[in-house]
Amino acid sequence: MPQPGAITPEIQDRMLEVGVDLSAHPQQRAGTYVHLNDRPLEARAEVDGLEVMDIKQALDRYEWLRDLYGTAVPRDRDEFTRAAEEELHGGYFIRALPGAQITVPVQACLYLLTEGMVQRVHNVIIAEEGSFLPIITGCTAHFGARRGMHIGISEFFVRRSATVKFIMIHAWNEEISVRPRSAAIVEGHGAFLSDYVCLERVRDVQMYPVARLVGEAATARYRSVVAAPAESNLDLGSGVRIEAPGGRAEILSRNVSTGGKIIARGRVEALAAGARGHLECRGLLMSEQGQIVAIPELTAAHPDVELSHEAAVGKIAEEEIHYLMARGLSRDAAIAAIVHGFLDLGIEGLPPVLQKRIDSLIALSDTEAMEGKQ
Repeated sequence: MPQPGAITPEIQDRMLEVGVDLSAHPQQRAGTYVHLNDRPLEARAEVDGLEVMDIKQALDRYEWLRDLYGTAVPRDRDEFTRAAEEELHGGYFIRALPGAQITVPVQACLYLLTEGMVQRVHNVIIAEEGSFLPIITGCTAHFGARRGMHIGISEFFVRRSATVKFIMIHAWNEEISVRPRSAAIVEGHGAFLSDYVCLERVRDVQMYPVARLVGEAATARYRSVVAAPAESNLDLGSGVRIEAPGGRAEILSRNVSTGGKIIARGRVEALAAGARGHLECRGLLMSEQGQIVAIPELTAAHPDVELSHEAAVGKIAEEEIHYLMARGLSRDAAIAAIVHGFLDLGIEGLPPVLQKRIDSLIALSDTEAMEGKQ
């Protein structure tokens, strides 16, 4: 087992699987943050207009941050937020300065190295007025760390006319529990775009990020691609609260169970004139041992709003399989193609190595599903 303070080639390879490349050129990554177990190991910005540091360092440097910290996700919200603050290990502070246009992603990795470790981090992301900030976060565990827990608090502050594009990849181990607590506050004409991918077996994940659109014509979009192998329990969802006129919200989820349980939640609340929202949840059940529960919610509290939702859960239709088989595919290849297409939400901006990783995980899900049918 590597020592807690060392980033070995083996650890670097595992990070690479979730899109974090420590050898990347500044033309490929705008900055890097690495947190191993209970300590930050690396924090650097490679471009002008960007700040990357550990949250403890940032709180010491900026007095104004102390007032902002804990306002999107209250520190006493539940037992996990309280646990994080009682023994905070750190977390990333990523900030795009006013007007900064960060053209390549900032990368961050939260890594569990030691068996039985409970990791407690609190992240703050700020896109100042008129800025553009893309981020890829890879959360993963070492091959030898089968058991443990990750508690991750993340607060996003998207200022007027700013955009945060956030991609989170989870690749945990089979006996790890994951408890993210996340919220975004989006000001006028700002945009928060969040993509989440989790395709490997994990003991359980419980997360429900929420975006508040507090300024006129603000936008939030959540997309998720999730596969639950046997013995995985995923309680996932996201919510958008449109509090100012002209806000836009979209929640899209794709869920495949090959034996595990998925609860897919989604909620859009429209409280102001001109609000528009759409929620779409689709589930594919590939095993008799699996379970998918879709829970869409729409709330309208103003007469001038438009909200819609679609929810569908089922198995692959035999006619779809027969259609592809008639064009020369085997039954197994037809099922694999259908699952791959079902999970592909067209997440933009993924590096090639990460896209290949996602494709391989989708293929693994296909294989498990087909084996379960035998």
